[in-house]
Amino acid sequence: MAKDLKIPQTRISEIVKRNRRITADTALRLSRYFGTTAKFWLGLQDDYDLEEYENKLAEELNEIPKADRNAA
Repeated sequence: MAKDLKIPQTRISEIVKRNRRITADTALRLSRYFGTTAKFWLGLQDDYDLEEYENKLAEELNEIPKADRNAA
């Protein structure tokens, strides 16, 4: 696959191991290879990043009060 995508095999390996993000460059290559869109791949990366940070910051985020939307 890496050969077809014209990227180093280590890039694929690092992405699979969660040690590297999917960049715009990689997303474009994957979209061409699999017949999807680059936005699909970047969306997967964004979803993963949000979930990871939400877990990492859970305690701190729970301490942030919600804004009172009825306040004038």
